Amino acid sequence: MSDDVRFEIADGVGHVTLDRPRQINALTLPMLAEIGDRLADWVDADAVERVHLSGAGERGFCSGADVRAVRTDLAERGEVAAEVFFTIEYAVDALIANYPKPVRADLFGITMGGGMGLAAHCDERVVRPDSRLAMPETIIGLFPDVGVLWELSRAPGELGTHLALTGSGVGAADAVLLGLADRVVGDVSPAVLPGQREWIDACYVGDDPLAIVQRLEEHPDAEANETAAVLRQRCPFAVAVSLAAIRRAATLPDVAAVLGQDLALAVPMVLRPDFSEGVRAQVVDKDRNPTWAPERLEDVDPAEVAALFRDLG
Repeated sequence: MSDDVRFEIADGVGHVTLDRPRQINALTLPMLAEIGDRLADWVDADAVERVHLSGAGERGFCSGADVRAVRTDLAERGEVAAEVFFTIEYAVDALIANYPKPVRADLFGITMGGGMGLAAHCDERVVRPDSRLAMPETIIGLFPDVGVLWELSRAPGELGTHLALTGSGVGAADAVLLGLADRVVGDVSPAVLPGQREWIDACYVGDDPLAIVQRLEEHPDAEANETAAVLRQRCPFAVAVSLAAIRRAATLPDVAAVLGQDLALAVPMVLRPDFSEGVRAQVVDKDRNPTWAPERLEDVDPAEVAALFRDLG
């Protein structure tokens, strides 16, 4: 039993409350396992008519997986640790996506990564003025996983590609526009992304990540140039994999299929040195100065990227 998740049934609602507020409710393997077990129990529980996901504290619903713990476990147990963690995490995400009872998630404050996996596939996703949603995996040498490429690949134009590759966050209004949220509580600022559609849609076309960055660098809009600089800081191999993954996700039939792709990609990706180095730079040492391998998009081997997808058909 984990002390980091609270469960309660009241008035027909099964409440799941993530309870690690000091870590913005970052998800550990025991937390995910217990959430999965409890949700499975509630499927046939007459006392539970619907489910409500929320987070403790004031900073946010969930900052994602506890990647520091994942990194440590990988160093100790290698591939087995990766397989166990992602298999359980994605199984919980799939359970929520196909849950037979209505599920609501309150995405207040920070909701990122693994937190998006819990929330993005719910029946009702509620955002507030302080909501900030992101899939920042390319910052740590990974790709947007937990099934969220299902939503991002179906966002208007190339907005989802932009978010997937840069890892940039969005506010409440843009979250609704992207299909990551359904309803806003409170007065929020207007969406920002519609004003950026022209250069985003023009620059993010195609399947070549280097060509995308070069178009951004050459575009007359200063925001496009700034975005190119951001992408140059992201893990090059992760950017290339993320582009290939979102393009393929657009052809898949459902969230479960996207999660299947995620599992096939996530294990080899976290075993690469980029993941450990990205987590070190962002979470452990916090110097924000990772050394990627390869260091530039120009040096990413497309055949190495394609090899990750070879067995997916």
